[in-house]
Amino acid sequence: MTNETVLCTRCRHEIPLTQYYLDPNNGAVKKFFGKIEIEHASAFVYFNKKGIVQELIHNLKYKGHEEIGVVLGKWYVEDLKELQLKTPFDIIIPVPLHPKKFKERGYNQVASFGKALAEGLKIPYDDSVLYRTKYSKTQSKKNLLGRSENIENIFDVILKEENHNKHFLIVDDVLTTGATLEACSRALLKIEGAKISIACMAMANS
Repeated sequence: MTNETVLCTRCRHEIPLTQYYLDPNNGAVKKFFGKIEIEHASAFVYFNKKGIVQELIHNLKYKGHEEIGVVLGKWYVEDLKELQLKTPFDIIIPVPLHPKKFKERGYNQVASFGKALAEGLKIPYDDSVLYRTKYSKTQSKKNLLGRSENIENIFDVILKEENHNKHFLIVDDVLTTGATLEACSRALLKIEGAKISIACMAMANS
């Protein structure tokens, strides 16, 4: 309809929201228990195979529909504004693509989502701090063990004094095992005084 953008009203109502921002010990946080220290972790919606969310992510990731990330970011940022954190987020960092993958796809599928969050939270979006050192195939096609083995040490950071003691909010599309985000976090924790939080568009039901 004329007043609808990207998503129709019916689909909006059918999207399974996690409400994780209301629970400090939510399912996303539990992915990182005993692995890395994080300030906050959450995902906006649940990802179910053959559902609306899968279709949205597929169109965002492979069909060039970056406007989907904008819509989800503007929607989710209203939840993130409600968080009661000891220290607010300072910078939003996207999970980076390897330059080869970026050239193949033409864009980072989480960029529009991250930029929408940054605009809503009135903080910087910076894709120059964290980078991917190795090209790897799509993680979703690997089993848990394969992901864990292949994900280590494939991210690194550019160390700048201006980023010391910052609270980084890492954004990604779908949270599955958490291996990729754990690797990103470990790289960012090389920065003096860094604090880490995580926000994803969706979380896979398992």
